[in-house]
Amino acid sequence: MSTQKEPIPAASNFIRAIVDRDLTEEKYAEKKWAGTPGDAAHHATGQTDFAKIRTRFPPEPNGYLHIGHAKSVFLNFGLARDYGGICHMRFDDTNPEKESQEYVDSITEMVRWLGFDWDNTRPDGSKEDNLYFASDYFDFMYAAAEALIQRGQAYVDAQSADEMRINRGTLTEPGKNSPFRDRSAEENLRIFREMRDGKHADGSMVLRAKIDMASPNINMRDPAIYRIRRAHHHNTGDKWCIYPMYTFAHPIEDALETITHSICTLEFEDQRPFYDWLMDNLADAGMINKPVPYQYEFARLNLTYVVLSKRKLIQLVEEKHVTGWDDPRLPTLAGARRRGYAPEGFKLFTDRIGVSKADSWIEYSILEDCMREVLNESAPRKIGVLDPIKLVIDNYPEGQDEDCYAPNHPQNPELGKRVVKLSKELWIEREDFMEEPSKGYFRLFPGNMVRLRYGYVVKCLSCEKDAAGNVTTVHCEYLPDTKSGTPGADSVKVKGNIHWVSANHAYTAEIRLYDRLFKDPHPGSGDKDFLDDINPDSVKVITAQLEQSAQEANPGDSYQFERHGYFVADRKDSVAGKPVFNRTVTLKDTWQK
Repeated sequence: MSTQKEPIPAASNFIRAIVDRDLTEEKYAEKKWAGTPGDAAHHATGQTDFAKIRTRFPPEPNGYLHIGHAKSVFLNFGLARDYGGICHMRFDDTNPEKESQEYVDSITEMVRWLGFDWDNTRPDGSKEDNLYFASDYFDFMYAAAEALIQRGQAYVDAQSADEMRINRGTLTEPGKNSPFRDRSAEENLRIFREMRDGKHADGSMVLRAKIDMASPNINMRDPAIYRIRRAHHHNTGDKWCIYPMYTFAHPIEDALETITHSICTLEFEDQRPFYDWLMDNLADAGMINKPVPYQYEFARLNLTYVVLSKRKLIQLVEEKHVTGWDDPRLPTLAGARRRGYAPEGFKLFTDRIGVSKADSWIEYSILEDCMREVLNESAPRKIGVLDPIKLVIDNYPEGQDEDCYAPNHPQNPELGKRVVKLSKELWIEREDFMEEPSKGYFRLFPGNMVRLRYGYVVKCLSCEKDAAGNVTTVHCEYLPDTKSGTPGADSVKVKGNIHWVSANHAYTAEIRLYDRLFKDPHPGSGDKDFLDDINPDSVKVITAQLEQSAQEANPGDSYQFERHGYFVADRKDSVAGKPVFNRTVTLKDTWQK
């Protein structure tokens, strides 16, 4: 079903202002690109880059993408799209102990689900696959480390981790030079090569940049740039037993890929001076070209009622507080897709919250409202009775049924109508009958009349109860000349209108009513364990009666169940002819209530 509107112009923000300025000043107009990542000599063989800017989305493959990553995806890929540029899909896979191919596969799948890819076309019609791995650059990173050693800008430090921590200093006191800081370049190079060759134990020494132990920015006090770590890597296998630190690797990756605008979140702001130091020194050494990439920081997403910490998400999964990375209650994109959230809803959400330099909290209800807005336009309608009791039309002929007609989408009449069967016995919502009605109640109670939506006006006669006093069956009679769509439809005026499903034609379905995973807007705030804030009612499984056509739903199909909200056929547990439905979001925000 296509209900797309004209694209909304991208909202301006400080990053777009920077890009506008750089393009006006032609900052990167002469930048060359050789078609693949590489060093200065490699790109010298290329042509002037056809991409006006190059950005990148650089996740670490040590977990599944979450809602915060969606903001970064739309920002980086969106900038490239809007400015005639290219966005690289790059995996920052420098920590082999926590990374796996499973995470790589899930990340690429989710980025494509959001609507982006990295298969770009050059002006000459040839293809450019901009999927990259940091681990493909390990040889260059190693060469860059040796170059720094030879320039007297890096040294091997054999202090223990505790000694390094103590000598690093504090925010108010400068650090102390390592006793190994003044070793000769030749000695440092020899030991570093021994580290590479596996002649030293894990953790016994590190390679550090030689900057300033008295710097007011602790990140500039001779940061570690290589460590010894014997671990199997998902991409390079057992080739390496030393691995670059993320803060060393990331700028190099940007430079080799000739990234123009390296966009990251605010927690990396204090690392920018090291980013610049490394870029400038490698450019001076002739290893990378100028102008070098530059890092820009924006505020990460802080969303109420969820945790976006990768550590906490892993804990939820591994300790089985949820059913897996794609549990519909998790803020992972895999979970969001399974819950029925739409990529267009995430796009609307990221546009609505904007991009800024200031940290702030975003109410989860804003995300839900965006999903409602998108699904209201795209989701076909179905009838579902979630808390059913029987309604018997006493004067309706036994064995007879007839067609009633319901619109597939009330705002899109061109999508036509569907048939819903009416028969003597129906399912209605339990809340649509009260034996003793409260004030202002206009639905079924003895003596009152209501309209069966898309059907007849009926008059309530009586009810049956079980031994515990619970109503099990409601009896009524119908007025034959009042069917919707016929001349007599308006002959009887009623205030109530209820939905229903024919008992003879219903699909009995499992429905999962999902709600927020946490009951506190800031899980784990104060001295609490965030697990103590898990909402015990975050999922409720019920058996509902749906109109027969819902049985034909394919996994991933979304609908609005009238009066109840938006539901999706579960991607994992639905089978042909027997879909299981997850509630995506209610029709309106009921959380505060």
